[in-house]
Amino acid sequence: MASDALVREVEAVLFAAGKPLSAKEIAAALGRDESRSVAAAVAALEKAYGHRETSLEVRRVGDRYALQLQEPYVPTVHAVTPVELAPRTVKALTLVAYHQPILQSVLVRMIGDVAYEEVQRLRGVGLVRTEPKGSTLELTTTKRFAEYFGIASTRPEEIRRYLEQKLGVPPPTVAAAPTVPPADGSVPPDGAPPARSPPEAAPPAT
Repeated sequence: MASDALVREVEAVLFAAGKPLSAKEIAAALGRDESRSVAAAVAALEKAYGHRETSLEVRRVGDRYALQLQEPYVPTVHAVTPVELAPRTVKALTLVAYHQPILQSVLVRMIGDVAYEEVQRLRGVGLVRTEPKGSTLELTTTKRFAEYFGIASTRPEEIRRYLEQKLGVPPPTVAAAPTVPPADGSVPPDGAPPARSPPEAAPPAT
């Protein structure tokens, strides 16, 4: 059982990180050689937040953990959340927008483990919505995404048309991604090894 002090230390690290961290990464940040006690502290913290009346939650993201806003409270902070997108964030957002609804595990295979961090960043600024789907998450763009990029519709087909016509993302160069679980009902687990990288998508004009 993790000590209360360790649980608070783990909470502080997750809060300050602003991105998902594995138990090993948290342990390293705390100067610890082993991560078993840290994993126990994360589990205790997750349970504690589950019983609190709070806008925050501890969410498992693949083999990492994030301290984040609960989905209903994400729109509340839009007015004070800056939207500054790095090139790799734009790439992740473009892929989500084009292939939505898309599983996070599929996005991981497209761009690698950075997908976990980018999804959290995009969710935090209100451009991507996440919904649990088996052992992974289903990703779609939000109304704020359409407003931010000046797209007149939130319908996926209209967003795809916008990407093709305005941003030069032609259908032949962006491979179609599966968005539903396999026929046997299983869901590709997060953390699956990345597949062949897709072509670079043209970044949206800001």
